[in-house]
Parts: sequence; structure tokens; C-alpha cells
Amino acid sequence: MTPSSASGGSRLAAAAGISCYSIWGLAPLCFQLAGRLGASPWEILAHRSLWGAPAALAFVLAASGGRQALAVLRERRTLAWLALAAALIGVNWSVFIWAVNSGRVLETSLGYYVLPLINMATGWALFRERLDRAAWIAIGLAAAGVALQTFALGRLPVVSLALAVSFGAYAVVKKRVSVPAHTGLLVECALLAVPSAVFVAWLEARGLGHFGRAPALTAVLVACGPITAVPLMLFAWAARRLPLSAMGFLQFIAPTMTFAIGVMQGEPFSALRGASFALIWAGVAVFALAALRRGRPEPAIVAAVKAAAE
Repeated sequence: MTPSSASGGSRLAAAAGISCYSIWGLAPLCFQLAGRLGASPWEILAHRSLWGAPAALAFVLAASGGRQALAVLRERRTLAWLALAAALIGVNWSVFIWAVNSGRVLETSLGYYVLPLINMATGWALFRERLDRAAWIAIGLAAAGVALQTFALGRLPVVSLALAVSFGAYAVVKKRVSVPAHTGLLVECALLAVPSAVFVAWLEARGLGHFGRAPALTAVLVACGPITAVPLMLFAWAARRLPLSAMGFLQFIAPTMTFAIGVMQGEPFSALRGASFALIWAGVAVFALAALRRGRPEPAIVAAVKAAAE
């Protein structure tokens, strides 16, 4: 490979990484649009799972991975792990969709800022990964930010913690399974698609569903599938071609975009709540600067990338 082709490949990988996190950052607008057009969070979740399956199948077929997907279905242990992963990502999706349609976009942003620091703590607790002083400072700042957010809201930021913990647990499960991203996504979406199809059929039979009744809403519900599958495929492609440290920096694009969406939509943002985010951002800065100084990826980045890319 020539230097120019390598440079071009890096630029394409960076563009893919930025694109996937940008799609994730804009996803709340799609789910909010579906909600404004009349769909409930549960109906949106069902269609996200239902239409995610054919989108994932298209990627599997494009990668000639059909035989591998069928082989996974015959491996009971692998299928059991993927079933657990599907349950966890289902929880994550349901909390996220409900939150962005309930005026809690800022809480979703907080959850994904905290996620890499949760991953570090999980790596230390479950996999005996060593954490240096900077890592503990970052975790401490994040914990302080969550505590202050609790005080500012007058309640525990359950949405933020549920998103961070569910996706952190999803990453742990995916570390146990050596399955390509497109195959894993297909199996997970297929497992979620079965109860989703039953629920959608139940809604339509009782006249409570919206699919096919309004062209705009129908299009948005179908789009929930590609919005789920496309960014994950872009992520997996970029993760194999960019340094893990670079992917670690890019991961903060999505929560920054959702933070901006929450603020622009007029969600309550007191000085105390701002201070809580400042503590989280300080933890993120310590995390990022430490990785940059050492020139190697943090355990949290490795966990997040392997969860999606392998």
C-alpha cells in the first residue's frame, strides 16, 4: 500500500467514524419525530427492532456471512450469550427512546458521557485491568458529577445510569462472544424482532398501531431500522482501520450532539446542573488527555470497540 492510499484509507475511516457517531447523535430527533406523529415509545422500539433485522441481514449478505450466521444459530452457548446481549440492548433502546420523548435528552447525554468511565471501572472490577491515577481521578470526577446531578434533579439520574450500565453490561457480554459485528447484530435484532412483530400485530389488530396509516410516520418507523444498523456497521469498519485512541475521542461526538439538542429544546439547565456536567466533562478531559499522553488506548476504549467490532 502506498503512503497516499494509506492516507486516503485513514481519511475514509475517520469519515466513517465521525458519521456513525453523528448518526447516533441525531437519532433522538428521529425518535422524537415518530413520537410527535403519534407513535408511543413501545411502538417505536418494536419497529426499531423489527426493521433493524432486515437492515442487518443486508449487511450479512453483502459480507457473504450467511453461513456464519446460520452456524451461530446452531451454537447454543453463543446463542445464549447473544440472547442476553439482545435483552440488554433492548433495555438500552427502550430507556433511550422513552427518555428522548419525555424531555430527558440531557440525561441521555450524561449517560453516554459516563459510559467510558463506567467501562473503566468494570474492567477493573471484572477483568482485573489496572487503572492508573488519572483513571481513578476521571472516575472520581464522574461519580461526583452524578452525585451533583442527583442533587440538582432532586432524584437519582436513573435514565443516565440505566443507559450507562445497560450498555456497559452489553459490552461485557459481547467480550465473551467472538462473532463479527454484522452477524451479532443480525442475531440480536432477529431475537428482538419476534416479540416486536407480535406486539406490532397486537397493536394493529386493536386499531392502536400507526404503521401504514400515515405515510410520514410509516417512513419514520421503517427508518428506525437503518438508523440502528448503519452506524454500527460504520463503527465496525472504522474501528478496524483507526487507532483505538482515535475511536475513543470520537465516541464523545454523540453525547455532545445530544447535549446540544437537549439545551436547544429548552430542557431545564440550572447552574447546579451545569456544574454537574462540568465535573463529568472534567473527568472526560482527564480520560482523554491521559490516553493522548501515553499514546495508547484506555481499557474502556478497548472494551467499547471490541463490543461492537468483534
